[in-house]
Amino acid sequence: MAAPTGSSRDLPHPPRAEIRLEAVLHALSDPLRLQVVRELAADGDELSCSHFDLPVTKSTTTHHFRVLREAGVIRQIYRGTAKMNGLRRDDLDGLFPGLLDSVLAAAARQAVRLGSR
Repeated sequence: MAAPTGSSRDLPHPPRAEIRLEAVLHALSDPLRLQVVRELAADGDELSCSHFDLPVTKSTTTHHFRVLREAGVIRQIYRGTAKMNGLRRDDLDGLFPGLLDSVLAAAARQAVRLGSR
């Protein structure tokens, strides 16, 4: 169950205690969602949705961000008209020590092996 929201612009996020490993793994299993997470990890800060150049429609992009948010991988907040995205690294590292770093390292090795970004 998602945390209650305060206003219509607040987005629901699972509390740390409700983040499930299978949901995180599912969210990270999609190549486009993994690309988003890799970019967020590389930046180390928040990035707006418009920063990401995904080769899909806007509605599909929205879906990918929702899956990441509802799994507890990212936190999304509005700043003005921009929806900002940040990794929930502290929560993920606290619940699943080493998981995010291992997935990111494996994704980087795969990108080199396959000659992609």
